[in-house]
Amino acid sequence: MAKRQMPYFKKWAPEWLVKIILFSMTLPGIIIFFLPLANINAAAGYYGSEPADIQFSVALFYAGYVGFYSLERRFFSFLAAKEYFLLFTTLQILACLLCYSTREIYILFPVRFMQGMLFAGNVNLSLTLIFTRLSSERGREISFSVFFGILICALPFNNLITADLIDSYNFNIVYKTAIFSYLPGLIFLTLAMSNYRTHARFHLYKLDWQSFGLFSTMLVLIGYITIFGQEYYWLEDNRILGSVIGIIVLGGISVFRQQAIKRPYIDLRVFRYRNFKVGLLILFVMYICRFASGIVNTYFASELHLDPFHISYINIFNLTGLVMGVIIACCMVLQKKNIRYIWGPGFLMLLIFHAVMYYSFDVQADEFNYYIPLFIQGLGVGLIMVPTIIFIISSVPAAIGPSAAATALAIRYLGFCISIALINFFELFEKSRHYNAFQDHLSAVDPEVKSFLHQQTAKLIARGMPEDKAVKAANKLLIGRMNVQDHVRFAMDYYEMMVWLLAASLLLIFLFPYLNRTALYLKSRRLSPA
Repeated sequence: MAKRQMPYFKKWAPEWLVKIILFSMTLPGIIIFFLPLANINAAAGYYGSEPADIQFSVALFYAGYVGFYSLERRFFSFLAAKEYFLLFTTLQILACLLCYSTREIYILFPVRFMQGMLFAGNVNLSLTLIFTRLSSERGREISFSVFFGILICALPFNNLITADLIDSYNFNIVYKTAIFSYLPGLIFLTLAMSNYRTHARFHLYKLDWQSFGLFSTMLVLIGYITIFGQEYYWLEDNRILGSVIGIIVLGGISVFRQQAIKRPYIDLRVFRYRNFKVGLLILFVMYICRFASGIVNTYFASELHLDPFHISYINIFNLTGLVMGVIIACCMVLQKKNIRYIWGPGFLMLLIFHAVMYYSFDVQADEFNYYIPLFIQGLGVGLIMVPTIIFIISSVPAAIGPSAAATALAIRYLGFCISIALINFFELFEKSRHYNAFQDHLSAVDPEVKSFLHQQTAKLIARGMPEDKAVKAANKLLIGRMNVQDHVRFAMDYYEMMVWLLAASLLLIFLFPYLNRTALYLKSRRLSPA
């Protein structure tokens, strides 16, 4: 058995079981992170809301995670590890119970934000304890890869395990499942953890609640603007305009405050490092391209008429690609490979996926055609994610590594929100453009239109529909076909834009001369996840 430097756990608890339990404590939080997106229509129906409200509930969880990340460390200094785990896990169970009990979306919103804060504490402590138990760099990087591998697999994994549950029960059954998934780890920690603490208890005074409030408010407003902006016609609506002004004012105050105080919430010196900024750009582009895969799932449901259960099975190929990509990336990081040789194949995989999908969107298609592209997309994301986080943190001195990790987390949140805004905007804009183009070329005297209307009218009359109603129904079928074509053309246009973005990213990776100057490794044994 490995020698234990810090006796957080009692002697009878085997080392391998401790590590498994610490990782398992992060799993329920990761699952409930993107849980509302597992079946967004079922969630919207259950809460009597719009799909945008469900997306906002995920953004609130994310905002709570990002905003509380830097403040959480003070609580770890105040509480013993056992007290910390038990308190935060119990609060997370109570939050899940409240989500299970309510059907009011405006009660769900603040609870989701609190869940994000609790998730930050749970995950940071779990990984910190794991890192302190690993003396080798290899072990730390493997642990890092496992955590982020689980995180990026959350969405397809949720779809897989919840599709049948949501189909058989009400949507809130998934929160009940999350409650029970916390219990085994909670019981084990109660029995196996000691009351050991590394230092004297520091009272919770001079907590930087002001910076937390400013930062979290900006994050929530960013999520609100990006998700609801298209619905409210952007700056034409006073709510969106006020939110933009609020972000500008709060951002200015926050920057001034971080430069003025002795211990900044996020140390802005991280932006002095060139590779740090390049890493943030790569991470941002990857996140925008990653969530573009949601268009494929919408295409499966809307145009190919696949139910959520079958869509979840198709996404097994994406899940497999993610797992393989993370494993390959971890091996390359351990071998100290040049970051170009990791990013290059990763972005090339994403480029191939978007290019292939551009030619694969059609009104009729075989689902088998999408197995390999989804695998390639997962492989690309898996290759990029972990090395990029490590690259960002390695680009700055270890003393300000936590600020680099917090900034990387904020960029991931921003990428998630911007991807939703881009998809919403281009879906409305491109579908309207193509609909108008179809209308310009289709008329009642067009031979193909006349043939289609005649055939559909004849079929409906043959099935017993009166002739006048059959004519109207045939026209509605024509409009339906146009709407399908509009959505397919929108998907093609969006993926074409992603192809150009990825091509530009590949040029940056291969032409930027400074990428060789950063050693790709984790410098600190007490590093928390980004």
